[in-house]
Amino acid sequence: MVPQLPPPPPTPQTLTTMLQVLYKRKPVQFLPPPDIEDDGQEVWHIPQTGEVFVTYEDYLNRMDFYKQKRFICPISGHSGLTFFDALKSEQEGAAEVEQAFPDVLKGPILRRVQFQTVSRIDALVDQIYDEFKNDYYPGEAVSVRVISGEKLEGVVRDKTRFGSKVLPDGTSTKPFSRYFVSLDTRPGEEAVVDDNNIFRDRKVFTKSVLRSFIKKTVTREAWNGAPWLVKHDIAERFRIETRIPPHLRHDYKLQERKQMQAQKRLSHPDVSNISGQFSPTGPLRLPELKPAPKSHKSKAQQAAQAQAQLQNGAKGRHSAGLNGHEPGSFYHSPLPGNPFQFPLRNNIPPALYAHPEPPPPPPPPKYPIEDLQVEMRGRVRPQLKFFCQDPPVPVDTAEPKMAFSDKILMKSIGPLLETWDTLNVYCEIFKLDSFTFDDFVEAMQVASADMPVQLFDEIHCAVLKILVTSESEGGKVQIQLPETEEEEEEDDVMDESQQPTPEPEPKPSGRATRSSLAKMEAERLAAEAAAAERETQEAEHAPKHRTEELLQDYDWIEHLKKRDFKDGGWEMIMVGLLHQLCMSERLRAGCEELLQRLVPTGMEPSQEMVRQQYGSLDINYRVQALQIICMLTAGTKAIRGYMEDCSETMTGYRKEKIEWQRKRKQAIEELKNLNDQRKILLPDNLPPSPPLETTKVNGDVKMSDVEELQHTSDEIPDSEDGAPGGRNLRRGHDRAAERKRKAEKEQERKEKAEAAKQPKQSKQFLKVIKDIQKKEEEIAECEKEIAIIDNDLREADCPRTRVLGKDRFWNRYYWFERNGMPYGGLPNSSTAEAAYANGCIWVQGPDELEREGYVDMKQEWQDEYVAKFDMTVPERKKREEGATSVYNAWQWGYFSEPEQVDALLDWLDPRGFNEMKLRKEIVNYRDKIVKNMDARKEYLGLTAATDGTSEDKMDEDKKELGSGNKRMSTRGTRTAATTPEPPSYRCLNWQNTMALDEIGHLHSQEPPPARARKQSAKKREAVADPEPVTTRGKKARQGK
Repeated sequence: MVPQLPPPPPTPQTLTTMLQVLYKRKPVQFLPPPDIEDDGQEVWHIPQTGEVFVTYEDYLNRMDFYKQKRFICPISGHSGLTFFDALKSEQEGAAEVEQAFPDVLKGPILRRVQFQTVSRIDALVDQIYDEFKNDYYPGEAVSVRVISGEKLEGVVRDKTRFGSKVLPDGTSTKPFSRYFVSLDTRPGEEAVVDDNNIFRDRKVFTKSVLRSFIKKTVTREAWNGAPWLVKHDIAERFRIETRIPPHLRHDYKLQERKQMQAQKRLSHPDVSNISGQFSPTGPLRLPELKPAPKSHKSKAQQAAQAQAQLQNGAKGRHSAGLNGHEPGSFYHSPLPGNPFQFPLRNNIPPALYAHPEPPPPPPPPKYPIEDLQVEMRGRVRPQLKFFCQDPPVPVDTAEPKMAFSDKILMKSIGPLLETWDTLNVYCEIFKLDSFTFDDFVEAMQVASADMPVQLFDEIHCAVLKILVTSESEGGKVQIQLPETEEEEEEDDVMDESQQPTPEPEPKPSGRATRSSLAKMEAERLAAEAAAAERETQEAEHAPKHRTEELLQDYDWIEHLKKRDFKDGGWEMIMVGLLHQLCMSERLRAGCEELLQRLVPTGMEPSQEMVRQQYGSLDINYRVQALQIICMLTAGTKAIRGYMEDCSETMTGYRKEKIEWQRKRKQAIEELKNLNDQRKILLPDNLPPSPPLETTKVNGDVKMSDVEELQHTSDEIPDSEDGAPGGRNLRRGHDRAAERKRKAEKEQERKEKAEAAKQPKQSKQFLKVIKDIQKKEEEIAECEKEIAIIDNDLREADCPRTRVLGKDRFWNRYYWFERNGMPYGGLPNSSTAEAAYANGCIWVQGPDELEREGYVDMKQEWQDEYVAKFDMTVPERKKREEGATSVYNAWQWGYFSEPEQVDALLDWLDPRGFNEMKLRKEIVNYRDKIVKNMDARKEYLGLTAATDGTSEDKMDEDKKELGSGNKRMSTRGTRTAATTPEPPSYRCLNWQNTMALDEIGHLHSQEPPPARARKQSAKKREAVADPEPVTTRGKKARQGK
């Protein structure tokens, strides 16, 4: 803030001359100085531009504009700069140009540039450079070659220009110049040289320096055909004419363009507008000039006729003021539809007034536009399915529901998808086999103390191991945990112990009076009220769970370091972690709710009790707890390092892709050249056209095969003729065989004769054909490698989940196989035969800002929308989405049928911005989406149920699943002989083979004791043929 008024700033014209920083390729226009009457008024000043502001808000707005990185330096051409950076760059560049460019050339070049109409500065620079590169001016430092051949330095003192000379044969010689050069090394001597013996330093006059000089000194208005103009102060310095010729002014150009358009319209008259030619508002017709016909009259007769015409013209001009009628006469305009019309006097038609033309219709919109501004097409989106018990809209109860969907709340769908996606994207860090979403939901539901599910236990143990390293690795906590109450109390005790305790002052004794008794009664009542309130607060703040008693002598971090997961160990670690996270304001409510169910007040706290409570926990709370610990892993060193490795791997893949694209482009160009050569050689290497078959005059065709067959049938008798007939039959077979051999020889001879007649293809043509085949194979190989690299890039793209896009109502569409994982999960997973990962397109409702800004808009905006479309946006949403919709970001629906994908593509309108992008993404991945949906239906048995497969086959599948479960249960501590056969759930088939291969045991099991050097078969295979696990792209690529 400046307390006093600064010096008056320069005028905007002067500022434009001084500064030429560009914004959107146009010079920045500065604000004029405001009118300030009070000299003591506070103002705000921008010294770089000289602008003054009387309000701080205007000053801030202008500074925000200048600090945008959208300005261009006119001299260097650098863009993406702030105004002040561009101004500094321009000043530095101007100083360099002023110092480097010869002063002698500035005036002649500026005079040549003034009023030039070349549109592009590159062409202008080339033109000026070609004119001045061999032209020199007095005062310029040059080098000359004297008669002796020696090169000397000097300064041009004078210049003489000689014009061209016309020779006797009519040709002209080139003009040339003579230069008088004062030599620096020979004082007092001068050399007279011509154009061929004088030179300029190459670094002084170059196109780049000339371009910078022109940009610094010349400006041009932003209209087509505008001339280049030297800035006013520079023009005054070099005495250059600044008055623009009339034919180069903008108004002249506009008038000229209008005249050309009018002449063009007149050259193509419209018959429908003929009546308008006579109206005052009609188009103006220029007189048509025709040569006068030759007259055979005498000169006296012609003069008399001319005099009569002049008199008639004067009379006509006199009567023009009376609308073309003679004074005192009446003119009757013809009535409409009257067949009897009066003749027109002097053949002058009455003035006709044309009806005003209706305004032209508005131009059609240029698509794409905003999605909700596109007209409705009357199509309805396919019906969504909901994976919960509380859908946002009523659904058809006859529709089949997914298993366990009636036990999941809508608020748990988002965390369920988020957790599943995190575990599968980073499964190599967690050392988990990939698993399908349906198996994950099933495991989260059916796992209990009586039915252990390996998938459920391995997920929790693997995630917990990421948070704290093992004892062998240092036992370090990898996340930022809030401080516990014990640590805070210790700090408070230390602070209080350092401060002295004040002694209470003795109360003076006094005599009891009526007022003192009333005061004591009031104090007693206040103490009772405070005690009652304290009891109420204590009841409210009473512990709602017994976690502190459970964790009194239990350190969850120490147990996690030791990997103590057996017999409720990981459940106890979860309780300890949730208890410490209660210290965080953000996580307190959710963690307290979980602890109330894991360690209730009505049960004795113990590790076995926690295991039983976790085994009977509702699936919604299980999802909530798992989401909390999964989100904690995002800040660990392992996950961040994996992201960085994937980023580096993607960079390498992109470089490799560019190399393959370059090879493909080169191969395509070579293939095009080879195809051109083949077209040139093709006419000389074409086979002759086949000869036409001979036909009879009447059009009958001789059928030799039928005749030979008839002869054969006639010569071969029946087998019922007895003994003599048998001898004839054998001879008949011999004759038929002989005839067949002759026919084959004749056919072979004809083929050889035809081959001899055909011209042999040249070796050059055959070589071109082989080269074309090789190039096509090379292009196919390049495209195959590019497709593989694209898939590797997709799988290595793990930092965030890519959304397919948004529809017109701002619903988000997700296909979780889109990035970060193989389409069907890891190829070496224990459930890889499922051949899918999620298998659905998930639809999420709009977030709060999008809903309020685009759907549930303000009333005045809804009124504008109603005026245009006769309905509000919510009404359109209900009409176009049908009976199923999602309304906020906490609500999710999904499509699981292949037919719904095509119906969704048909519903999306590519005329809108959002749906054009969304439709493009779905079209790109449509085949993969449909394939995964079919695989999901087959894996879940939905196809067999839909097709009406018999119950026997379903029973056989259940028996196979049961036998598989038996085999899996033998791997645990419990044997099949003592444990009853568990129900056949798909999630029981999952095994964590990645942990077995890499660490030798499951996460939920203790590490086995060290053995001798004898290795297991799996370990030997892993050592003999290790698989890289640093990036998913490499693993997926090897698994293909």
